[in-house]
Amino acid sequence: MRKSVVIAISITICFIAFVISKILISVLIYKRWRRKQMIYEDGYTGGKMVIFRSSVLKSLKSDTVLKKTQKLNNKDIIGCGGYGVVYELKLNESTAFAVKRLNRGTAERDKGFERELEAMADIKHRNIVTLHGYYTAPHYNLLIYELMPNGSLDTFLHGRSMDKKVLDWSTRYKIAVGAARGISYLHHDCIPHIIHRDIKSSNILLDQNLEARVSDFGLATLMEPNKTHVSTIVAGTFGYLAPEYFDTGRATFKGDVYSFGVVLLELLTGKKPSDETFMEEGTKLVTWVKAVVREKKEELVLDSSLGSCPEQDVNKVFNIAMMCLEADPLMRPTMAEVVLMLEQTEPEKPVTASS
Repeated sequence: MRKSVVIAISITICFIAFVISKILISVLIYKRWRRKQMIYEDGYTGGKMVIFRSSVLKSLKSDTVLKKTQKLNNKDIIGCGGYGVVYELKLNESTAFAVKRLNRGTAERDKGFERELEAMADIKHRNIVTLHGYYTAPHYNLLIYELMPNGSLDTFLHGRSMDKKVLDWSTRYKIAVGAARGISYLHHDCIPHIIHRDIKSSNILLDQNLEARVSDFGLATLMEPNKTHVSTIVAGTFGYLAPEYFDTGRATFKGDVYSFGVVLLELLTGKKPSDETFMEEGTKLVTWVKAVVREKKEELVLDSSLGSCPEQDVNKVFNIAMMCLEADPLMRPTMAEVVLMLEQTEPEKPVTASS
């Protein structure tokens, strides 16, 4: 009898200790989460402003940032895309951010919206645009990013003549390596791993030193480490999508590799994937370049604005692009392998005649 009482008491104590430990763990996790975020509830609009503690915005009051964002108008627009309008948010003379407005999607998407953003808050890499915070409201969401002063690679390569700036070979190479490193980080080093799903020149932004920063995770799908693909609705940008995507509807890491291969072709040729010339001829950038590379006449498609370039290095980058653009995804390299190959292709300065 006494033994059974002792056993019952022991079980009760163990159960209580277990419950207390779970409560303590939950409290610690909650406190850690609170430490990572500054939250301001807007009772008037029913919205919520969240600023990550690691952000440079942490020194500012959330309600101050919120009031500034609510005053954004058409004069502040610096870009538009298929998934939202981007504004420049000026907090003072020396501090500015990029704010992307997203219309509310389906209930299923909104349910995971904050969970995905919390994961994104931990992403810190020199070649990825930093997310500083977000605002959720009944009818729209706002994402607050660091502002890239030189805009996008797309603008540099394909902007209007008056805005277009020439990028020399060494700068284009640096951009290619930086973008590859950013995508490789998402694919291999983030937990959970991330498929970007919309790699293109307009989503590669350039900082004050023309270093590449991968941007726009509006289409990104967070992946568990043991998964290789996720079934999705058709999304992405025509001209950058891997051929197997149209057959399977599956976004994969190798699909991102293909899209990056298209970006390499843009850097090499200065042409857009959707160039009107290709449309008229019933072809596309990838098909056009592949035909030229097979004949080893890469110089015929190289961007004329580049001038004199180291032929050997240029051809190496063409070959890397061709690997990324293999029709069979199993034949494509991983982004980690792409980074390694690009890093081994050090750009050389063109040889100039001595005076």
